[in-house]
Amino acid sequence: MTPIALTISDAVKVSGISRTSIYEALKRGDLTALKAGRRTLIRHAELEAFMAGLPVYQAGL
Repeated sequence: MTPIALTISDAVKVSGISRTSIYEALKRGDLTALKAGRRTLIRHAELEAFMAGLPVYQAGL
């Protein structure tokens, strides 16, 4: 079962994106997060949408 929201650490593990890149995306507004007390959570669907919007790698360009 897929969780509804992920901690930053879990988002890093699931996506393969670095912690720094996730925080930069949050700062730019490319990715949104929720706060639950001191925990920062990213909705799974939000992370998937962010990943889908990343450019496709094209070798040699």
